[in-house]
Amino acid sequence: MTQRKIIIIGAAGRDFHNFNTFFRNNPAYKVVAFTAAQIPDIANRKYPAELAGNLYPDGIPIYAQDDLQVLIKKLDADECVFSYSDVPYSVVMSIGAQVNAAGADFSMMGPKHTMIKSTKPVIAVGAVRTGCGKSQTSRRITEVLMSHGLKVIAVRHPMPYGDLVAQKVQRFATIDDLKKHNCTIEEMEEYEPHISRGNVIYAGVDYEAILRAAENDPNGCDVILWDGGNNDFPFYCPDLMIAVVDPLRPGHELSYYPGEVTLRLADVVVINKIDSADFDSILTVRSNIERVNPKATVVDAASTISVDKPEVIRGKRVLVIEDGPTLTHGEMKIGAGIVAARRFGAAEIIDPRPYAVGRLAETYRIYPNIGKLLPAMGYGEQQMKDLAATIERTECDSVVIATPIDLARIIQITKPNARVAYNLQEIGHPNMEDVLESFIKKIKG
Repeated sequence: MTQRKIIIIGAAGRDFHNFNTFFRNNPAYKVVAFTAAQIPDIANRKYPAELAGNLYPDGIPIYAQDDLQVLIKKLDADECVFSYSDVPYSVVMSIGAQVNAAGADFSMMGPKHTMIKSTKPVIAVGAVRTGCGKSQTSRRITEVLMSHGLKVIAVRHPMPYGDLVAQKVQRFATIDDLKKHNCTIEEMEEYEPHISRGNVIYAGVDYEAILRAAENDPNGCDVILWDGGNNDFPFYCPDLMIAVVDPLRPGHELSYYPGEVTLRLADVVVINKIDSADFDSILTVRSNIERVNPKATVVDAASTISVDKPEVIRGKRVLVIEDGPTLTHGEMKIGAGIVAARRFGAAEIIDPRPYAVGRLAETYRIYPNIGKLLPAMGYGEQQMKDLAATIERTECDSVVIATPIDLARIIQITKPNARVAYNLQEIGHPNMEDVLESFIKKIKG
């Protein structure tokens, strides 16, 4: 039998999952390479033999996506499988054109061959773009479920930036577990809010092994909450699918991959940030939901903002720090930090770009449209050092920290700083209690 030679185009997440669920033990295919984009320092490694299975005793090399066309010819690839998320359609099809021009087929995998069935009820939360408010929606859902006495185990979309073998299955139950697993800032931003609320959260590389561990967690498990990343659709078969859309980026829900897939799969669509968006943009998003998923229940919500030390902002020249991925491939130009700075009377928002050093300066070169915001990039130790140095160099009176974690706990910030918190607040009905009512009744019998 002639094996089809496959290159999986990814970003250290969906690509590994597609391999594990469909290709790993499938002798009809031979995965000859992964390519990597979006995340620094993923290329020039290997997907290790310990995770790749018996058909790949030497593991699988990971190359930079920039080398894709050369790799197709060099490795005589038959097919390239596009396997990462939060990408505009124009970019997806440009990559498809490159693949076809190099002689290979271009494909994308769907839920049938990639979703895993759980023995527990699953609620999946996704978003149509990075930075829509998916994490705060997940936290709100967890609050409702816990208020009904249910034990919730969260499973986070992958962010395996370190030792892939060591990260096969990761369990986070305490803040100390973040240090134990050498988490990056990006990982801590997603895991810490769950831990702080008393939830166990799992992540890693092998999502079937992760699911089975979560189902049998020593603390007990009534519900699996899939806390999705980027705008990807779930790795697990959901019993209830919730998607979050963002009227600050109207139209993106129908122009990014696989965000539109997430929207079309949804049982419930949350229109977040209604308090910050203009009326026409909200109408555009409503119209698009109605057009592609008219049966979905729509929940209106605000992203409420609070600040622990408003006096650090009022009348001051402030540096605003936002979640890194939201600003980079999420393409957001305004976040909770900017909103807080304006609402609490900052005299000026300082542009950090002239002060950026090292990997932060490189980030601004790669993503030139970030604007007057500092992305909390921390994929590795050097990026964290560069982030701290950039903050220290920036000529400002104080720092506004709008990341999901207390950044001052992770890196040294000598300047006065205020922390911004943001939560989901439903507006009217239906609210989360309403949409979860039948789900909870079914679980509790």
